[in-house]
Amino acid sequence: MPAARYQRIVDAFTTEIRAGRLSSGTQLPTHRQLAAQEGIAVVTASRVYAELEAIGLVSSEQGRGTFVRELALPPGHGIDQQVLAADTIDLNFNYPTLPGQADLLRRALRELAGSGDLDPLLRYQPHGGRERDRAAVATHLLNRGLDVTPDRIAVVNGAQHGLTVAALAALHPGDVVAVDAVTYPGFKVLAAALRLELAPIPTRLAGPDLDALQSLCRRRPVRAVYTMPTLHNPLGWVMNNDDRRSLIAIARRHGLLLIEDGSYAYLVDHPPPPLAATAPDITVYASGLSKSVATGLRVGFLVAPPTHLSAIERAIRATTWNTPAITAAIATRWLEDGTVAHLEAEKRADATLRQTIARDTLKPLSQLTHPASYFTWLPLPESARADRIAATLATQRISVSTAEPFAITTNPPQALRLALGSANLNVLADALTTVRNTVEHDAHQ
Repeated sequence: MPAARYQRIVDAFTTEIRAGRLSSGTQLPTHRQLAAQEGIAVVTASRVYAELEAIGLVSSEQGRGTFVRELALPPGHGIDQQVLAADTIDLNFNYPTLPGQADLLRRALRELAGSGDLDPLLRYQPHGGRERDRAAVATHLLNRGLDVTPDRIAVVNGAQHGLTVAALAALHPGDVVAVDAVTYPGFKVLAAALRLELAPIPTRLAGPDLDALQSLCRRRPVRAVYTMPTLHNPLGWVMNNDDRRSLIAIARRHGLLLIEDGSYAYLVDHPPPPLAATAPDITVYASGLSKSVATGLRVGFLVAPPTHLSAIERAIRATTWNTPAITAAIATRWLEDGTVAHLEAEKRADATLRQTIARDTLKPLSQLTHPASYFTWLPLPESARADRIAATLATQRISVSTAEPFAITTNPPQALRLALGSANLNVLADALTTVRNTVEHDAHQ
């Protein structure tokens, strides 16, 4: 078929969609139906839909068909933090805070200013952090089930920086990294920047499908696995001991590096031991204080095998040189004096309360979550459309995320991920009621 004919079909769909005559959620003809209507080959019809999907106008869903996307959502919605109006309730990003945290910061700054010689804070710091900082982190990690010496720790500029540093130190462009089919969007962003190929692992209710991972490793040259055994964002699972042992066995069998993200692990009481405690020679553990203390603090840490530490320090040097000395000094004081432990306990209680509100308010909708998590995963009824619901909620000053930023596969599930940690408690129930009503209304359209 001449290229002009193919392009005219694409242009016709584009005009109809952008003019609103084909509204969001409209199901388009099947590939065979489109081919028959337009007198073209099925392969050309597939090319038309692929072009429309590439420019963001439609989405293809395996087993369901091709649907018009919601164009009102801004590009990067759910993965890039947008500037929200002051009256918007943010159920998209988590930045949990507690009353009195600003006063803690004022006191810490006063104490730091009066502590004596400040000149060292104005100078370059060791790439992996000062000895005192690393020792404070080592003591803190005992509460996570990790007993490590300070020389195996590197202080980084938040957990996201830690994940980036770990990938820079151990992986190369083109390497294949196995990840859960629904995973943390920040890892998707860094993988794209570092040109890593992400291979999805199908998920079950309580963890990744490890048989599928085993099969993937036989077929592809997988180099590493990115995993969140405690606590998975966004699906809320905590992997059991048997699955952890199986994952480690697969990693040893195939020579894989385990990149373990423990950013939300502080919310789980008495979890199984981290992978890094059981398999310290093949695991890099990344976490930080952004969620447990404050997102603006940007202090994180890596625990790595000794063979990786030199490369990790070079990666820190190449990206930030060192974590800012002032924020690291404040974090260390709070680790040493018990402030971090106190805040983590308070936030566990806060998250548990918010989960109770979400569980009761969102009924009878299905939820996947953990009882002390700051987020919940909301699979949608069969006929509901996540992008349409998110756009409707945005007009009501409620920001939520669809599954798309979290999905590794080309066909994201129809689901919402609700962050519970940012909204004021006095408006959370009302906001979740609006979410429930909007989902139920959309499902009956």
